[in-house]
Amino acid sequence: MAKANAAKESGKSVTVTLVKSPIGFNKVQGKVVQGMGLRKLNHTVTLKDTPETRGMIFKVRHLVTVSE
Repeated sequence: MAKANAAKESGKSVTVTLVKSPIGFNKVQGKVVQGMGLRKLNHTVTLKDTPETRGMIFKVRHLVTVSE
């Protein structure tokens, strides 16, 4: 829990870009992409670097690119 709080306080963030469509993949992966706020191809969002966000990125790592 201390790690999560440290990441929130330090203001670290990751930039996630959708580079491949979730169509044709598991529906849950499409919901994860929506949950991160990605709407269409090449759409980029900046998210807080938390364990929850990292888990979402891991689940759809074949659809997105990540930069710190």
